[in-house]
Amino acid sequence: MSTTMQKPAEVERKWYIIDAAGVPLGRTAVKAANLLRGKNKPSFTPNVDCGDHVIVINCEKAVLTGAKLTQKHYYRHSGWIGGLKATRYDKLMKERADFAMKLAVKGMLPDTTLGRKALTRLRVYKGAEHKNAAQQPQPYEA
Repeated sequence: MSTTMQKPAEVERKWYIIDAAGVPLGRTAVKAANLLRGKNKPSFTPNVDCGDHVIVINCEKAVLTGAKLTQKHYYRHSGWIGGLKATRYDKLMKERADFAMKLAVKGMLPDTTLGRKALTRLRVYKGAEHKNAAQQPQPYEA
């Protein structure tokens, strides 16, 4: 039995839309990351960028289970001495829920050129409206 390896020219990309309302943030991020990598396709090839475009809507309605809202922090550093800034996730989800979703998906993609390229196909919106209606995205159920 032979293994078929997909070539970059043979990749067909679809558009999917994921509704994050009432679903845990991590579960939504896993679905998006798998679609971006192309792991749902039978022709998945690890060294070829064969993923699809993903639109995530209603990010502000995504939930964090347990005590993550108060105990989990987003850290960033300015590069200066003592420049570590911490933001709790309750504030982050209130003000920048789309960034929190993008950060979760980014953490589930590989730290390679394939992962960075896949992240460019992710569109994240706080509300239910999005700008990609012309691409006719299909709702993703899985």
